[in-house]
Amino acid sequence: MYQNILFDLDGTLVNSEEGITTSVAQTLAEFGIKEEPQNLKCFIGPPLSRSFSMFYGFSEEQTEQAISVYRKYYSQKGIYLNRVYDGIETLLKKLKNEGKTIMLATSKYELFAKQILSHIGFAKYFDFAAGSLEDSSRSEKKEVIAHILETMDIRNLSETVMIGDRKHDIIGAKEIGIDSIGVLYGFGSKEELSSYGATHIAANTEEIFSLIMK
Repeated sequence: MYQNILFDLDGTLVNSEEGITTSVAQTLAEFGIKEEPQNLKCFIGPPLSRSFSMFYGFSEEQTEQAISVYRKYYSQKGIYLNRVYDGIETLLKKLKNEGKTIMLATSKYELFAKQILSHIGFAKYFDFAAGSLEDSSRSEKKEVIAHILETMDIRNLSETVMIGDRKHDIIGAKEIGIDSIGVLYGFGSKEELSSYGATHIAANTEEIFSLIMK
């Protein structure tokens, strides 16, 4: 049975595709690159500090500029374009009733992540929320998880689990030494989650709850 529950945000709690891909498309347009939002799903999951370089060959300076532009667009509209996945609020309520410690571990800019939790009415379920900082540091999932464990003084790693939809969540959990639950309703696939060593895989929120309570 797990006591300390870490949730990813994008693709795990909310479907954030529209807000992210639209903001990335607008950002790339500023650099003279025309892309349709539906072709930019690759930006969901990895840290922005890595994505612009990985997918478009941006230099470090260009990446810093792009992140600044992205945040401008995202803060105006994208931050509000999130659809909560079916069953998530029920899951959070049940976990809270069971006395679980619930935390948010995201590579998204921490300020935006907290604003999203408040906007969708989920802040009341979370004991702590952490993400990347304004200067894009602490953007790797391993760093976010480590920060949460240190801040919350969590030492019982065997009772701690990371829940996410992409390989970054699974890799971060393994690097820290905690279990992981890969979810199939987000932006990853069963093949991706399995190949990176997810401890468990869940198709829906009912399965997530069962795995936590085992």
